Amino acid sequence: MYKIMTAGPTQVRENVRMARSLPCTNPDLDMEFFDFYKETCSMLSKALNTRNRALILGGEGILGLEAACASLTEPGDKVLVLDNGVFGKGFADFVKIYSGQPVMYTVDYRNPIDVDELAAYLEKNHDFKYATMIHCDTPSGVINDVAAISRLLDQYGIMSVADSVAGLFGQPLDLANSKIDILCGGSQKALSAPPGLTMLWVSQRAFDAMVNRKTPIASFYANILLFKDYYEKKEFPYTMPISDITGLRQALENYLEDKDVYKRHSSIAAAVRKALAAGGVKLYLESGYSNTVTALEVPEGITDMQLLRGMEKDYNIMISGCFDVLAGKVVRIGHMGENAYPDEVADTLRALQGTLEKLNVPVKCDMAEVFRKAL
Repeated sequence: MYKIMTAGPTQVRENVRMARSLPCTNPDLDMEFFDFYKETCSMLSKALNTRNRALILGGEGILGLEAACASLTEPGDKVLVLDNGVFGKGFADFVKIYSGQPVMYTVDYRNPIDVDELAAYLEKNHDFKYATMIHCDTPSGVINDVAAISRLLDQYGIMSVADSVAGLFGQPLDLANSKIDILCGGSQKALSAPPGLTMLWVSQRAFDAMVNRKTPIASFYANILLFKDYYEKKEFPYTMPISDITGLRQALENYLEDKDVYKRHSSIAAAVRKALAAGGVKLYLESGYSNTVTALEVPEGITDMQLLRGMEKDYNIMISGCFDVLAGKVVRIGHMGENAYPDEVADTLRALQGTLEKLNVPVKCDMAEVFRKAL
């Protein structure tokens, strides 16, 4: 088995694995499961300090991104797509699938969105039903101030959809201090449950927009509105993956018990960046570094696959490559959730250094040692 230090999925704690092995009931018929699901959703709302309703959908995190667009978009709707990363750009595809008109706001991928520059743009361009944005763009690890951006959008009556699949539970986000209408998360990142579940936090304004549509939502599986009255009707739109949800509940309880979770993620991320810089390994970003993912440029003279496969073969450690415009250019260390502990990250840096040196790429220091001293 590899040590999985990727940008998600992450390693899974033993008590989460055991929770997933508990006996299953029939989630369509057992009234106690409806209570368990509702209670778990309430815990998710409390975890992000919001009255917005949380929902758990059966599908990997990207389901939430599509469901948000499917449920809000009607034919011809103009949607502002805030694009400073691969997943930021990708929202446009979902908007087009559901016959909306995406309008791209594309800026530098190496830095976060400048809120003041966006404000100047919106003064002249604000005829949008909603806007999409990324909290943490997984391919680069850039962090955007989605709370501030959502408040800015709200000044023009523009709803907002935010993808925080790679940010939530490792990067602070106070939903009560935002105007985000649909926030999307995934089970397999900093919450450290296995992949397979989407989490959504949905505002009343977003539900009202879905109810008052002129046209039906052009999807069944990606239709958020089908969950609106699940508890009152005691009816889910499809059979819920009960073992996955039981594991998620345990992972959520692990998170809520960890009072230093954000401090731990922040200190480890800063120490990783310091170690890489000291070793002469170039970071992809110029600013806006996340606490969950660090992207480093592949050194000249080697390929990303040589680096990735070398770490797997010689050290049994797996980190992430990348895709789209960053394919072959960067690799990524996921220091989130169960990965975000000193021993795990030190082992990863040691393996990275050993592999680079075997590929004749010089490293200027003992990066694992620099990392530990920086904590």
